[in-house]
Amino acid sequence: FPAMIPLWMFPIACTAGNTFVMKPSEKDPGACMMLAQLASEAGLPDGVLNIIHGGKESVDFICDDTDIRAVSFVGSNAVGAYIHARGTATGKRVQANLGAKNHATILPDADREETVKAIAGAAFGAAGQRCMALSAIILVGSAQEWLPDIVEEAKKLRVGSGFHEGVDVGPLISPEAKDRAEQIIEEATNEGAILELDGRGTVVPGFENGNFLSPTIISNVSPFNTAYKEEIFAPVLVCLEADTLEDAISLTNANPFGNGCSIFTSSGASARKFQHEIDVGQVGINVPIPVPLPFFSFTGSRGSIRGDVNFYGKQGVNFYTQIKTITSNWQCRGGHLGGATMPILGSSNSK
Repeated sequence: FPAMIPLWMFPIACTAGNTFVMKPSEKDPGACMMLAQLASEAGLPDGVLNIIHGGKESVDFICDDTDIRAVSFVGSNAVGAYIHARGTATGKRVQANLGAKNHATILPDADREETVKAIAGAAFGAAGQRCMALSAIILVGSAQEWLPDIVEEAKKLRVGSGFHEGVDVGPLISPEAKDRAEQIIEEATNEGAILELDGRGTVVPGFENGNFLSPTIISNVSPFNTAYKEEIFAPVLVCLEADTLEDAISLTNANPFGNGCSIFTSSGASARKFQHEIDVGQVGINVPIPVPLPFFSFTGSRGSIRGDVNFYGKQGVNFYTQIKTITSNWQCRGGHLGGATMPILGSSNSK
C-alpha cells in the first residue's frame, strides 16, 4: 500500500502535464523513494516528481503554497478532514479518501465454504491495515450458524514476519496501532460484545517485541458498540446479525462510511436488490474486496471521502486537468463577427 497509493496519483498527474510534490507517511517513506528512483531511471525529467518528508509542517506547506493547485490524500478521518478544510480554504481542488467500515452481507444461499474462506482473507489479510479491509459482516437468517466456521478458518492463518514464507498475517505498523486495537477490543467486550477469537498476547519467536495481533472476531455487536463505530485498522472482525436482506441493507446504509461493501449470495434477485438499494460507493457481488480495475475509478462515497472527484480512472484524469472551452469563428472575407445582440439559433446572425 505504501507503493500502491502513490501510483494512484503521480503517474496520472504527471502524464496530464503537471509537476508533483509527494509527501509519504513518515512511518513508511521508503516505497515512495524507490518509486521516485524508478521514475527517474525511466526518464522522468528532474523536477517533475518531488518528494518532501515530515509531519504537520509539511502538510501545511502543501495546503498553503500558492503554486500547488490540487491536493490528493489517503488516510485517516481527522487528517483528511483537516487537509480538505485547509486546502480548499486557499482555493485548491482537494480529494481526500478517509476512513471506512466495509460490510459484507452473507445470505444463507451463498456457497458456505468459499464464502467463509473469502471472509477470512478479506478481514485479516494485510493484518486488516487497508481501507478496503472487510471489517464487519452481517449474517442474515440461518447464515448466523456459520460463525463457528469463520472462527475456525481464522485460526488457520499464520501470524509472523511478512518476510517469512507462509505467513498470512504480519505485524501492525507501530506499537501505538497495536495498543489502540487492543484497547478497542477491551472496550467492546466491556460494552457487551462476545470475544469469539482473541488475538491479543501473540508472541512470534524471534520477534518477541513485534506489534503482532492475531485474527480477532467479536460477535453480539450492536451499531453502538465501540468496535463497530471505530475503524480499527487491525485484524479484527465484528459480526452483526439480521433477519432479512432488507434489514442488512438498512444496517449498512446507516453506517456513516461508504467506501465498500459486499454481498454473498447465489440469488441474482437478491444481488440486484442489494446493488440498487445499498448506499455505498463500491459494491462487490461475491467479491470480498471490490476494488475496481484501474480504468474505472475508486468510488468511495459518503463519510469515506471529502471532495467530489474520485481517484484514478477517468475521474482521476479529470482531477488532474482543467477544462478549457474555446469558441472560435473563422469567417470568409466580409463575414459577420457579431453585434450588440446575442445570436439566436436559426437567425442570420448565427449562420
